[in-house]
Amino acid sequence: MGYRGRFAPSPTGPLHPGSLVAALASWLDARAHAGQWLVRIEDVDTPRCVPGTDQTILAQLSVLGLIHDEAPVYQSHRSALYQSALDRLTEGRLAYPCRCSRKDVLAALAKLGQERPRGGELVYPGTCRKCVHGSAGVAWRFRTDRVDSLPLAWQDRRLGPQSQNVEQYVGDFPLKRTDGCFTYQLAVVVDDATQGITQVVRGEDLADNTARQILLQRALQLPEPAYLHTPLVLGDNGEKLSKQNGAQALDTTQPMATLAAAAKVLGLPAPPDKTGSVAGHLAAWVKQWRELYNLPRD
Repeated sequence: MGYRGRFAPSPTGPLHPGSLVAALASWLDARAHAGQWLVRIEDVDTPRCVPGTDQTILAQLSVLGLIHDEAPVYQSHRSALYQSALDRLTEGRLAYPCRCSRKDVLAALAKLGQERPRGGELVYPGTCRKCVHGSAGVAWRFRTDRVDSLPLAWQDRRLGPQSQNVEQYVGDFPLKRTDGCFTYQLAVVVDDATQGITQVVRGEDLADNTARQILLQRALQLPEPAYLHTPLVLGDNGEKLSKQNGAQALDTTQPMATLAAAAKVLGLPAPPDKTGSVAGHLAAWVKQWRELYNLPRD
């Protein structure tokens, strides 16, 4: 199969400078490989989505010259696929119902003398593993003790060798929430497989999700894409720029300047001809991307 990449924004607000870095990187990587670039609207967490934001995002990408090769896919239309994957995991005794609230998890960890590290994962201690198989539960979790994850290692194209013990780092992670929404981890694995994604290019803040997704890919016998995690744009507080810490919507009235700022974060210099078109700038960055990642030239 040829190269297939994707950009997968959540429609909780318009694109901001941080999300553009991931969008531009994934587009450049697809074009540098002479491959296809897809857009997936990750609206599986429906309570957080803002109506109409998907069209705003698609319009922003279009103005910036980042044109997708297929019609966008919406996660909110794919629940049957996610349920089918969950059913397969349940049948294989790799998923189980869980009634634990966040408060319950914190209490269980406290009894074990464990505290959640600042900014770290809330490690689930497996409280509901012994629930009767198939009983009705308010949520569903993946059993990390029944898969080979000690340690799970992979190669990131930018960050280099990576490894993680999923059972120790996050424990049995959620697949379906109490409100009926499927989680990001399950949805993204199913979507990447059904869309034939071969390369995942996304922000570095998502790097620690990779091990969980590889576990699910192997449990469901799905292909494993390659991964590249891009640098982050930081806010004034030194943390990842996001809607929660004041990220402003992209200024698409000056597309070349906006793209140049994102390219700089990716380590790509501005093309010498600053009067050129958006398409010309993008073509120059594709060539620079090939050089940066030692990809074959045309």
